[in-house]
Amino acid sequence: MNSPPGPIVPPEIPEPEIKPSRRWLPSLVWLIPLLAALIGIALAVRSVSGKGPEITISFNTAEGLESGKTQVKYKDVDIGYVKAIALSDDLSHVEIHVQLSKQGAKFAVKDTRFWVVRPRVGVSGVSGLGTLLSGAYIGADAGHSKETQAGFTGLETPPAVTGDQKGHRYTLHGDSLGSVDIGSPIFYRRVQVGQVVGFSLDKDGTGVTIQVFVNAPYDQYVGTNSRWWHASGVDLRLDSSGFVVNTQSLASIVVGGLAFESPPGQPVGEQAQEGMSFRLGADQADAMRTPDGIAVRMVMNFNQSLRGLSVGAPIDFRGIVLGQVTDIGVDYDPQTHTFTMPVTVEVYPDRLRRRIHNAAVPQPQTEASHAILQRLVARGLRGQLRTGNLLTGQLYIALDIFPNAAPASLDLTRDPVELPTIPNTLDALQVQVADIARKLDQIPFDQLGQNLNNSLKNADKLFAQLNTEVLPQARDTLASAQQTFSSAQATLQQDSPMQSDVHEALQELTRTLQSLNALSDYLERHPESLLRGKPGDRP
Repeated sequence: MNSPPGPIVPPEIPEPEIKPSRRWLPSLVWLIPLLAALIGIALAVRSVSGKGPEITISFNTAEGLESGKTQVKYKDVDIGYVKAIALSDDLSHVEIHVQLSKQGAKFAVKDTRFWVVRPRVGVSGVSGLGTLLSGAYIGADAGHSKETQAGFTGLETPPAVTGDQKGHRYTLHGDSLGSVDIGSPIFYRRVQVGQVVGFSLDKDGTGVTIQVFVNAPYDQYVGTNSRWWHASGVDLRLDSSGFVVNTQSLASIVVGGLAFESPPGQPVGEQAQEGMSFRLGADQADAMRTPDGIAVRMVMNFNQSLRGLSVGAPIDFRGIVLGQVTDIGVDYDPQTHTFTMPVTVEVYPDRLRRRIHNAAVPQPQTEASHAILQRLVARGLRGQLRTGNLLTGQLYIALDIFPNAAPASLDLTRDPVELPTIPNTLDALQVQVADIARKLDQIPFDQLGQNLNNSLKNADKLFAQLNTEVLPQARDTLASAQQTFSSAQATLQQDSPMQSDVHEALQELTRTLQSLNALSDYLERHPESLLRGKPGDRP
């Protein structure tokens, strides 16, 4: 019998002998992430160090703008990019968050202007065509302020003048904007020297204020004596020289414009300072006119139709415009039950000659001026409506001296003073025609017609009597006269006895005259024969 096997004892494994290494070397695999980390840190440091401030620009719309793509440029150099686009809390506009570069940090000042550059067609031409391929971007105009700012309101249109342009800005005050717009040209002697940069309505609503910019070196021609006017459209006049057409350029006809010059024969004066204000005339003639001075309000009452008379119609004194019509109305007099047509006018005395009989013209609304006005009215100064244009029927008021005008009084206590008027020649002619018609209406045409009819009947009876009684007797008389003429003709014929006797008598008369002629010649030669006789007859 075999005994069971015993446990198996594994052989003894010797302990490994661990020898410490003298030097630890890292694996080359770790170099790649290490380099990547270093590059990332460098880029992050560069990005942080290259960033400028972050600003917010508000626009009405974000058309053409994209986050992370749209750039902010100054003179086509990138100075930032659009980081984010968001709506405002009241949904009235959009807010563009812009990350400026370190170089663009200079643009985060108070007077910097931003706008969206996209294709535009305006009065100054076509702009932004390059964005058709590259896309819209935000343009910037560097400010000069030292005060930093983070929030801006963007311009909806590009500025007409950037901050780096040299020149001067001026302010013009006029009655109307006309056809002028931002970017409209400014002309000096028909040379474009600037443009309109802005305009606004006056607070009282009586006019407009226009901001203009004149480029250097043309700004030296803007002096304290310069006159400005609207140069839009075509100025067409008809005078003694014919038709006169005046315009600055083709551009001013289409988009409007302004012009300035000094009055003819006068110097430009000192160069105008930045921001100086000027009056803007409606046209060149208005701008070059001497300042009118103080206006005097007067009223004229007319008893005729004012059709054709409008506000602004001229007040003319022998071809010189002294003012214009400012108001036209109608008044009813309950006592006389009549209507009068009051016309209020403004007259500028300074438009008259500055000297009268070597004495200075008195100031308006003074006793001296009232005395002169009273003397003129006493001499026949009156207002009269006259036709200014036969085609359109427009009227104007003429002031003139009418020596034969009816006397009129002048009440200087009224405000405004009432100036007497006189009907025009056409109205006077109408009154005369009406008077003649009234007199003609008093003539008894029916009675005259009846008398004329009776006269015609009597004439008809007379002609009938002549035909029946007078004409036969006239025929007998004519027959007798014809017989008499026939007898006379027979007597005067050459072969008639009377003709022969007359011929012989004439011959005898001729011989007698010849004898008398010979006797006259003999007596002229021998006048003594009248006493002694002929020599042959002497004893």
